Amino acid sequence: MLTKFQNHLSIHFPLLQKAKILIALSGGMDSMVLVTLVSKLNINFAVAHCNFQLRDLESEGDEDFLKSYCKEKEIQGFFQKFDTKQFAEDEKLSIQMAARNLRYHWFYELAENENFDFIATAHHLDDQVETFLINFSRGTGLEGLTGIPSKKDKIIRPLLVFSREEIETFAHENAIPWREDSSNALDKYGRNKIRHQLVPVLKELNPSFLNSFEKTIQNLQQAQSLVEDASRIVYRKVVQDIENQKIINLAELLQLSNYQAYLYQWLSPFGFSAWKDVYELVQATSGKQLFSEHFRLLKDRKTLILEPKNEDHQHEYWIAETDKKLSFPLNLSFEEVKTIAQTDSNAIFVDINTLKFPLLLRKWQKGDYFYPFGMNGRKKLSKFFKDEKFSLIQKEKTWLLCSDNQIVWLVGKRMDDRFKVTQNTQTTLKIELLA
Repeated sequence: MLTKFQNHLSIHFPLLQKAKILIALSGGMDSMVLVTLVSKLNINFAVAHCNFQLRDLESEGDEDFLKSYCKEKEIQGFFQKFDTKQFAEDEKLSIQMAARNLRYHWFYELAENENFDFIATAHHLDDQVETFLINFSRGTGLEGLTGIPSKKDKIIRPLLVFSREEIETFAHENAIPWREDSSNALDKYGRNKIRHQLVPVLKELNPSFLNSFEKTIQNLQQAQSLVEDASRIVYRKVVQDIENQKIINLAELLQLSNYQAYLYQWLSPFGFSAWKDVYELVQATSGKQLFSEHFRLLKDRKTLILEPKNEDHQHEYWIAETDKKLSFPLNLSFEEVKTIAQTDSNAIFVDINTLKFPLLLRKWQKGDYFYPFGMNGRKKLSKFFKDEKFSLIQKEKTWLLCSDNQIVWLVGKRMDDRFKVTQNTQTTLKIELLA
């Protein structure tokens, strides 16, 4: 398994050998094997463990076990306790979703503060199967059937090509210790029912099921890539971007035999999910509208108009990944480039993989903070304005370009260090403020 793992990294994760990695360590077999493999390859890493305090003494036992393990192996470890039940109640989330949000928020925070290049989790091929079946049973589009991505933003999953059986064999052969999570044996969770009852039947019907499934996932991922390419090409013919509105020409749209698929691709990033209602809006009377959390979709005669809910206040403008220019309220251009010039006040160069679309252009709010380019640590905008001796009018005129509630750029002033181009950057986006 070590040789297969090393070959897999060299082909699909060539940057890891020179990177600094944070491994999500639960103490279970999968993550303990991942730590062992990475350690044997002399990759620079540390581990992070979340104690969600959901299993009483068992949760404390997991944390104590890992602290002792890290001390014995001289591994840098980060440990965090969460009041998961209270957070779930406050945010009106399921326990599973609350734990996920807490976990990834902390991981990204550690990555920023401790300069980790990647966050590695121990998801494997059997996890892929379970996720596919969960999404399939709930009903999903093609994207939901493409499985867990091997890389997304800073998150990497280098064990996705290995089965649970391979991992368990390696763990026993190398006498790797681990902790069993008692909740994994309970069939009250949907994932466990699939793991214990459905997947064994599929493996019995087809002894090569996992290999066949892996090929299927690869085919689906390739199909999704084709869909995205086609979507971008058709978008340029059907959709017109005017200021902060996206205007869909229905005459052009209805010439497409599968126009619903294009609407799904274009509108899902903006939070729409009631697809039956969205598709019916195409034939609805003028004036009918639908809402997502932040957007309105309006039927206006021969068009569909997508715009922010708070259009009357003119303070928020959304930018899709397909947008190359924004003409209002600022003239901004977005261009992928191969080389970068020196960053100045009117042009910045960012790692496009650090961005989450759609981007948001908005005015500053009390409590906003960012990580000034070239500096360590974060700074409140109010302090930045004070240090730069901004007048009230200057503060009111300042626009912020944001990605997933994080400030990318105080437009025309200062970019955020978290989005800068590094030696690991694969695609660079130039964002320019035009006169």
